[in-house]
Amino acid sequence: MTTRAITRRALLAVAFLALALPARADQPLLADLTGHLIAITTGFTGTSVVLFGATDGPGDIVAIVRGPERDSVVWQKRHLAGLWINGHSVTFANVPSYYAVFSNRKLADIAPANAQAQSQIGIGNLRIDPRDPQTRPDETTTFRAALIAEQKRAHLFGEYPGSVAFLGDRLFRATLNFPANVPTGNYLVEVLLIRSGKVVSGQTTPLVIAETGVGADVSEFAENNAALYGVGAVLGAALLGWLASLPFRNV
Repeated sequence: MTTRAITRRALLAVAFLALALPARADQPLLADLTGHLIAITTGFTGTSVVLFGATDGPGDIVAIVRGPERDSVVWQKRHLAGLWINGHSVTFANVPSYYAVFSNRKLADIAPANAQAQSQIGIGNLRIDPRDPQTRPDETTTFRAALIAEQKRAHLFGEYPGSVAFLGDRLFRATLNFPANVPTGNYLVEVLLIRSGKVVSGQTTPLVIAETGVGADVSEFAENNAALYGVGAVLGAALLGWLASLPFRNV
Protein backbone atom coordinates (compact mmCIF):
# COMPACT_ATOMS: atom_id res chain seq x y z
CA MET A 1 0.00 0.00 0.00
CA THR A 2 1.42 3.40 -0.99
CA THR A 3 1.90 6.31 1.40
CA ARG A 4 -0.82 8.26 -0.39
CA ALA A 5 -3.26 5.36 -0.04
CA ILE A 6 -2.45 5.01 3.67
CA THR A 7 -2.98 8.74 4.20
CA ARG A 8 -6.31 8.66 2.35
CA ARG A 9 -7.43 5.69 4.40
CA ALA A 10 -6.41 7.44 7.62
CA LEU A 11 -8.30 10.61 6.71
CA LEU A 12 -11.45 8.64 5.91
CA ALA A 13 -11.16 6.80 9.20
CA VAL A 14 -10.64 10.06 11.08
CA ALA A 15 -13.78 11.50 9.51
CA PHE A 16 -15.71 8.40 10.54
CA LEU A 17 -14.46 8.73 14.12
CA ALA A 18 -15.43 12.38 14.20
CA LEU A 19 -18.99 11.46 13.22
CA ALA A 20 -19.10 8.60 15.70
CA LEU A 21 -17.76 10.57 18.67
CA PRO A 22 -20.90 12.61 19.47
CA ALA A 23 -22.84 9.36 19.77
CA ARG A 24 -20.34 8.14 22.36
CA ALA A 25 -20.17 11.12 24.71
CA ASP A 26 -18.71 8.93 27.46
CA GLN A 27 -15.49 8.64 25.41
CA PRO A 28 -13.77 11.99 24.82
CA LEU A 29 -11.13 10.20 22.72
CA LEU A 30 -11.25 7.68 19.88
CA ALA A 31 -8.10 6.43 18.12
CA ASP A 32 -6.91 3.62 15.89
CA LEU A 33 -4.10 2.53 13.55
CA THR A 34 -4.14 2.00 9.80
CA GLY A 35 -2.77 -1.48 10.49
CA HIS A 36 -2.23 -3.70 13.51
CA LEU A 37 0.42 -6.00 12.02
CA ILE A 38 3.90 -5.15 10.81
CA ALA A 39 5.36 -8.07 8.84
CA ILE A 40 9.15 -8.30 8.80
CA THR A 41 10.39 -10.03 5.69
CA THR A 42 13.80 -10.50 4.10
CA GLY A 43 15.24 -7.10 3.24
CA PHE A 44 13.08 -5.24 5.76
CA THR A 45 14.36 -1.65 6.05
CA GLY A 46 11.83 -0.20 8.47
CA THR A 47 8.26 0.94 8.06
CA SER A 48 5.58 3.22 9.44
CA VAL A 49 2.00 3.04 10.68
CA VAL A 50 -0.43 5.95 10.76
CA LEU A 51 -2.21 6.72 14.03
CA PHE A 52 -5.46 8.65 13.60
CA GLY A 53 -8.24 9.75 15.89
CA ALA A 54 -10.70 12.32 17.11
CA THR A 55 -11.48 14.08 20.38
CA ASP A 56 -14.60 15.75 21.72
CA GLY A 57 -12.83 19.10 21.87
CA PRO A 58 -9.45 20.88 22.13
CA GLY A 59 -6.62 19.21 24.02
CA ASP A 60 -3.13 17.76 23.66
CA ILE A 61 -2.42 14.29 22.32
CA VAL A 62 0.41 12.05 23.50
CA ALA A 63 0.92 8.61 21.95
CA ILE A 64 3.23 6.16 23.72
CA VAL A 65 4.44 3.10 21.81
CA ARG A 66 5.86 0.38 24.06
CA GLY A 67 7.44 -2.86 22.91
CA PRO A 68 7.64 -6.18 24.78
CA GLU A 69 9.57 -6.06 28.05
CA ARG A 70 12.75 -7.99 28.73
CA ASP A 71 15.75 -8.07 31.05
CA SER A 72 18.69 -5.99 29.83
CA VAL A 73 22.31 -6.34 30.95
CA VAL A 74 24.56 -3.28 30.85
CA TRP A 75 28.31 -3.92 31.00
CA GLN A 76 30.99 -1.51 32.08
CA LYS A 77 34.06 -1.70 29.87
CA ARG A 78 37.49 -1.60 31.45
CA HIS A 79 40.95 -1.34 29.96
CA LEU A 80 43.31 -4.25 30.63
CA ALA A 81 46.66 -4.89 28.96
CA GLY A 82 45.75 -2.78 25.97
CA LEU A 83 42.35 -4.45 25.52
CA TRP A 84 38.84 -3.38 26.37
CA ILE A 85 37.01 -6.14 28.24
CA ASN A 86 33.70 -6.48 30.07
CA GLY A 87 33.89 -5.54 33.73
CA HIS A 88 31.08 -4.94 36.19
CA SER A 89 27.50 -5.30 34.97
CA VAL A 90 23.99 -4.39 36.13
CA THR A 91 20.86 -6.24 35.00
CA PHE A 92 17.69 -4.19 34.64
CA ALA A 93 14.31 -5.92 34.79
CA ASN A 94 11.27 -5.37 32.56
CA VAL A 95 12.91 -2.92 30.15
CA PRO A 96 10.73 -2.12 27.13
CA SER A 97 12.50 -3.28 23.97
CA TYR A 98 11.06 -0.24 22.20
CA TYR A 99 9.72 2.99 23.65
CA ALA A 100 8.69 6.08 21.70
CA VAL A 101 6.59 9.11 22.58
CA PHE A 102 4.77 11.10 19.89
CA SER A 103 3.08 14.39 20.79
CA ASN A 104 1.69 17.53 19.21
CA ARG A 105 4.13 19.73 21.17
CA LYS A 106 6.86 19.49 23.80
CA LEU A 107 5.96 17.33 26.79
CA ALA A 108 7.00 20.09 29.19
CA ASP A 109 4.34 22.33 27.61
CA ILE A 110 1.66 19.64 27.84
CA ALA A 111 1.86 18.43 31.45
CA PRO A 112 3.86 19.17 34.62
CA ALA A 113 6.68 16.87 35.68
CA ASN A 114 4.64 15.08 38.36
CA ALA A 115 1.84 14.24 35.91
CA GLN A 116 4.36 12.95 33.38
CA ALA A 117 6.00 10.77 36.03
CA GLN A 118 2.67 9.33 37.17
CA SER A 119 1.76 8.19 33.67
CA GLN A 120 5.35 7.30 32.67
CA ILE A 121 5.28 9.86 29.89
CA GLY A 122 8.78 10.40 28.53
CA ILE A 123 11.98 8.39 28.59
CA GLY A 124 13.10 10.00 31.83
CA ASN A 125 10.01 8.70 33.59
CA LEU A 126 10.41 5.06 32.61
CA ARG A 127 10.53 2.81 35.66
CA ILE A 128 13.75 0.96 34.90
CA ASP A 129 15.04 -0.70 38.06
CA PRO A 130 17.93 -3.12 38.62
CA ARG A 131 16.98 -6.73 39.26
CA ASP A 132 19.32 -6.84 42.27
CA PRO A 133 17.82 -4.59 44.98
CA GLN A 134 21.28 -4.30 46.57
CA THR A 135 22.61 -2.28 43.63
CA ARG A 136 23.99 1.04 44.85
CA PRO A 137 21.99 4.15 43.87
CA ASP A 138 24.99 5.71 42.10
CA GLU A 139 25.50 2.54 40.06
CA THR A 140 21.81 2.46 39.17
CA THR A 141 21.95 6.04 37.90
CA THR A 142 25.13 5.51 35.84
CA PHE A 143 24.15 2.20 34.28
CA ARG A 144 20.56 3.34 33.65
CA ALA A 145 21.84 6.36 31.74
CA ALA A 146 24.12 4.09 29.69
CA LEU A 147 21.19 1.79 28.86
CA ILE A 148 19.00 4.67 27.71
CA ALA A 149 21.82 6.18 25.65
CA GLU A 150 22.41 2.87 23.88
CA GLN A 151 18.70 2.44 23.12
CA LYS A 152 18.60 5.96 21.71
CA ARG A 153 21.60 5.28 19.48
CA ALA A 154 19.81 2.20 18.14
CA HIS A 155 16.69 4.33 17.49
CA LEU A 156 14.71 2.11 19.87
CA PHE A 157 14.01 4.90 22.39
CA GLY A 158 12.84 8.31 21.24
CA GLU A 159 10.66 11.35 21.85
CA TYR A 160 9.11 13.19 18.91
CA PRO A 161 7.38 16.46 19.84
CA GLY A 162 5.40 18.00 17.00
CA SER A 163 4.83 14.63 15.31
CA VAL A 164 1.08 14.65 16.07
CA ALA A 165 -0.78 16.96 13.70
CA PHE A 166 -4.28 18.35 14.29
CA LEU A 167 -6.79 18.83 11.49
CA GLY A 168 -8.94 21.46 13.17
CA ASP A 169 -9.63 21.18 16.90
CA ARG A 170 -10.78 17.56 17.00
CA LEU A 171 -9.09 15.41 14.36
CA PHE A 172 -5.46 14.29 14.66
CA ARG A 173 -2.97 12.00 12.98
CA ALA A 174 0.63 10.91 13.42
CA THR A 175 3.06 8.74 11.52
CA LEU A 176 4.71 6.17 13.78
CA ASN A 177 8.07 5.18 12.30
CA PHE A 178 9.82 1.91 13.15
CA PRO A 179 13.49 1.25 12.31
CA ALA A 180 14.86 -1.82 10.52
CA ASN A 181 16.11 -3.29 13.82
CA VAL A 182 12.75 -3.03 15.61
CA PRO A 183 12.25 -6.05 17.90
CA THR A 184 9.42 -8.45 17.19
CA GLY A 185 6.58 -9.08 19.63
CA ASN A 186 3.35 -7.61 20.94
CA TYR A 187 3.31 -3.83 21.23
CA LEU A 188 0.90 -1.42 22.91
CA VAL A 189 0.06 2.02 21.54
CA GLU A 190 -1.36 4.16 24.35
CA VAL A 191 -3.04 7.39 23.25
CA LEU A 192 -3.67 10.04 25.92
CA LEU A 193 -5.85 13.15 25.78
CA ILE A 194 -4.45 15.81 28.11
CA ARG A 195 -6.12 19.05 29.15
CA SER A 196 -4.77 21.64 31.57
CA GLY A 197 -1.90 19.29 32.41
CA LYS A 198 -4.17 16.37 33.37
CA VAL A 199 -4.91 13.11 31.55
CA VAL A 200 -8.67 13.17 30.92
CA SER A 201 -8.94 10.12 28.65
CA GLY A 202 -6.85 7.31 27.26
CA GLN A 203 -7.09 4.44 24.83
CA THR A 204 -4.77 1.49 24.24
CA THR A 205 -4.44 -0.19 20.84
CA PRO A 206 -2.46 -3.39 20.14
CA LEU A 207 0.19 -3.71 17.46
CA VAL A 208 2.02 -6.91 16.47
CA ILE A 209 5.46 -6.94 14.85
CA ALA A 210 6.35 -10.39 13.54
CA GLU A 211 8.70 -12.09 11.11
CA THR A 212 7.11 -13.74 8.09
CA GLY A 213 8.34 -15.85 5.18
CA VAL A 214 11.58 -17.85 5.04
CA GLY A 215 13.28 -15.73 7.70
CA ALA A 216 10.54 -16.54 10.18
CA ASP A 217 10.80 -20.26 9.40
CA VAL A 218 14.57 -20.24 9.95
CA SER A 219 14.20 -18.28 13.17
CA GLU A 220 11.56 -20.66 14.50
CA PHE A 221 13.68 -23.71 13.60
CA ALA A 222 16.73 -22.21 15.30
CA GLU A 223 14.75 -21.50 18.45
CA ASN A 224 13.13 -24.93 18.65
CA ASN A 225 16.19 -26.94 17.52
CA ALA A 226 19.14 -24.95 18.76
CA ALA A 227 21.67 -27.83 18.78
CA LEU A 228 20.72 -29.09 15.31
CA TYR A 229 20.74 -25.56 13.91
CA GLY A 230 24.19 -24.95 15.37
CA VAL A 231 25.61 -28.15 13.83
CA GLY A 232 24.02 -27.29 10.49
CA ALA A 233 25.46 -23.77 10.58
CA VAL A 234 28.98 -25.09 11.26
CA LEU A 235 28.75 -27.73 8.53
CA GLY A 236 27.34 -25.17 6.09
CA ALA A 237 30.18 -22.76 6.81
CA ALA A 238 32.76 -25.53 6.38
CA LEU A 239 31.21 -26.56 3.06
CA LEU A 240 31.20 -23.00 1.76
CA GLY A 241 34.84 -22.59 2.81
CA TRP A 242 35.80 -25.80 0.99
CA LEU A 243 33.93 -24.76 -2.17
CA ALA A 244 35.55 -21.33 -2.10
CA SER A 245 39.03 -22.92 -1.94
CA LEU A 246 38.57 -25.18 -4.99
CA PRO A 247 39.49 -22.59 -7.66
CA PHE A 248 42.85 -21.98 -5.95
CA ARG A 249 43.94 -25.61 -5.44
CA ASN A 250 45.72 -25.92 -8.77
CA VAL A 251 47.22 -22.48 -8.71
